[in-house]
Amino acid sequence: MTPLGEEIALLIRQTGPIGIDRYMSLCLGHPVHGYYRTRDPLGRRGDFTTAPEISQMFGELIGLWAASVLGRIDPAGRPLLVELGPGRGTLMADALRAIGAAAPGAAFDLHLVETSPPLRAAQAATLAGRGPEGRGPAGLGPPGRGPTWHDGLDAVPDGPAIVIANEFFDCLPVRQFARTGRGWCERLVGLSPEGTLRFGLAPDPEPGIAAEAPEGALLTLPSAALEVVRALAARLVRSGGALLLIDYGHAGPGFGDTLQALARHRFADPLAAPGEADLTAHVDFAALALAARGAGARVHGPVEQRDFLLALGLTARAERLKRGASPAQAAAIDAAVSRLTDPAATGMGRLFKVMAVSAPDLGPLPGLPEP
Repeated sequence: MTPLGEEIALLIRQTGPIGIDRYMSLCLGHPVHGYYRTRDPLGRRGDFTTAPEISQMFGELIGLWAASVLGRIDPAGRPLLVELGPGRGTLMADALRAIGAAAPGAAFDLHLVETSPPLRAAQAATLAGRGPEGRGPAGLGPPGRGPTWHDGLDAVPDGPAIVIANEFFDCLPVRQFARTGRGWCERLVGLSPEGTLRFGLAPDPEPGIAAEAPEGALLTLPSAALEVVRALAARLVRSGGALLLIDYGHAGPGFGDTLQALARHRFADPLAAPGEADLTAHVDFAALALAARGAGARVHGPVEQRDFLLALGLTARAERLKRGASPAQAAAIDAAVSRLTDPAATGMGRLFKVMAVSAPDLGPLPGLPEP
């Protein structure tokens, strides 16, 4: 068992089984052994690859989207450009260059919400033009205007904001419940007789869940994500701006177990190596949309990533990049477009969804349907 696994086993012996949300929080954010506290998980040498790492086109299109929204915000309020979970900074570096080209006079402050020391270092290097992609300096505008790092959203200064969240909500802790003859019982992590971690159920049902489903169905509640969306929606209603949320998940409510672990680009047992694998769950866009509307914000989408990127001009951008490119470079660009827009059931173009939450008076947003 990993060092974190031993700590979790000791905790369970002392206090009893813990919820999936507590387990995910410990695995990902433990101050000493947490997955995101100890490593850079991205790329071929890591455990997974995100869209910005596949092609610069992804971040550039996000930058054009942000530039359009920034153009509708009063610059006197000094808007903020915020990214939640910025990875290596690749998306933001590409987005900043696109913003600089599309809106060279745009004024904003850059804020990054990141708890991982290794990833903060990678972000600083990438935004200074020393990142692994070699795409050149991002160009942050006037000195002293960014980036500023924060451990949480609550530390980001108030004011109108464009908030980017790419593959951020999928790693927020969730609670799970199984339908039994007694009702909906919470799924817990406990210990087997041999002392290994295993799943089990709380003995008493949760009284607040009234969903109809057959016995054996599993329900995932995005408890932490709902809190974040409510806070962001309230901020946008109060101060203006928009949240762009890109993640894999389902557009409507459903049942099933989407909790998964990834290690070395392969699925793994979520209980096998706590702190050594990434833990995620599919995003429930319907629940997040309901929470945002409940806070008074407007919700745009969700739409499939394929439709969003094509609407923003992915095909035209790819053709422009291929001008003067070598045959190998052109083939790589085509392969990136194909991967980002793959319409297969498990392809990025279909599995990933895009949704925006905005201030009520912001108006239409690029690439997304009107509410």
